Amino acid sequence: MSQYVGKANALAKTLTALARPPLKEFWKYAKVELSPPLPGDFLKLQKSLKESTKNLKTNVKASGGRLGQVTVREAWLNVLVTVEIVSWFYMGEVIGRRHFVGYKV
Repeated sequence: MSQYVGKANALAKTLTALARPPLKEFWKYAKVELSPPLPGDFLKLQKSLKESTKNLKTNVKASGGRLGQVTVREAWLNVLVTVEIVSWFYMGEVIGRRHFVGYKV
């Protein structure tokens, strides 16, 4: 029995030695990426949001109300693209559930 304990200890030491570099790299990035946002981050977000809404308004004004002047061909292409995106979403849902209808509960 003691030989199994010795082998288990050796295996655990080997696994920790092998896992240490990847975990060190993971923690390095996790400290930066998984930290909660700082108050300064919210200020940057607010400024960028204001700039993007200004840009959106100027783009709509510059297009001269083009949103109401879409051709039938462009509208049909927009509908097809939307249907494709929704179809891919639902296919992903079915693959994730592994059933066509509902979840196994």
